[in-house]
Amino acid sequence: MSTTTPTAELSAAGVSIWLDDLSRERIASGGLEKLIAERDVVGVTTNPTIFAGALTNGAAYADQVAALAAAGADVDTAVFEITTDDVRAASDIFRPVYDASKGYDGRVSIEVAPDLAHDTDGTIASAKALWAKVDRPNAMIKIPATVEGLAAITAAIGAGISVNVTLIFSLDRYRAVIAAYLAGLEIAKEAGIDLSTIHSVASFFVSRVDTEIDKRLEAIGTDEALALKSKAGVANAQLAYELFEQEFGGERATALLEAGANRQRPLWASTGVKDPALPDTLYVTGLVAQGVVNTMPEKTLEATFDHGVIEGDSITGAYASAAEVLDALAAVGVSYDDVTALLEREGVEKFIVSWHELLDTVRGALESAR
Repeated sequence: MSTTTPTAELSAAGVSIWLDDLSRERIASGGLEKLIAERDVVGVTTNPTIFAGALTNGAAYADQVAALAAAGADVDTAVFEITTDDVRAASDIFRPVYDASKGYDGRVSIEVAPDLAHDTDGTIASAKALWAKVDRPNAMIKIPATVEGLAAITAAIGAGISVNVTLIFSLDRYRAVIAAYLAGLEIAKEAGIDLSTIHSVASFFVSRVDTEIDKRLEAIGTDEALALKSKAGVANAQLAYELFEQEFGGERATALLEAGANRQRPLWASTGVKDPALPDTLYVTGLVAQGVVNTMPEKTLEATFDHGVIEGDSITGAYASAAEVLDALAAVGVSYDDVTALLEREGVEKFIVSWHELLDTVRGALESAR
């Protein structure tokens, strides 16, 4: 009888499993170590929504909030201290994974304030401040892939900061993200920074694409439209991997890789299934290929561990059929460009709302402690 598990099989197929969640309770309870040991988790991603939830439900933060209140900290300082402490502690827990993988995994991501999504200079300053404060080589700073974020990605990479590029929805924007990464590496190389120390992932969002496109397909209502439901998210990500292979096989990237640089890995984000009619491991089993990251909410991680069927690479043989899905969507009247532009706007707005919820929660806690 086989003793392997679906998460072990996923790892063996080249997928790095990261957890899309973090809280002080999870850190203090030993829960993170347990997931590393038992669920093959090799990294963590956070975002404003995750921190807002952790702080709202977290008695584990009471002592630090009280100390910050006593020191007269304002809400921005308090949030900066609390979130960077969590990321630093998680980075220390993942340090053995980081060391064993020579920096490939063991990564913990923290996001710049989403209010800065359209502020290049503010994003650069925030990325540098977060990187210095966390002060761990296995941290990653999350920068959104807005137009204004692209120059900030280049600047951060150029300064030797490892970056998780977030909120990527379209293939065109993904191409621009790769170019921004390569430009940053060229700056770092010129500055004499060891390129092997710089890592990056490009977070391509999956389920949100299906949620928006399926809504439009239902409104169209024809048999042709309805037959395309829940196919766009996986197809879009599969084509992103094709683009990854093409761009990192090109001359510009090859020259940097030969100088010691790392490829910027595709990361599948938003991999929890939103439609209960779909298989709960759809965005895991459908997106298996060498050298990708899948960051999962715990529910998706547990579903994968329990009953995920991993049948090896489910991406590289699917490029033609994935392109056919996008062509068919256009044929029934769904605008890919309109969908991806809307999803980027909504993605930024949702994180801003969560960020302000986080600020309000901390503000209330500080006032209660004073």
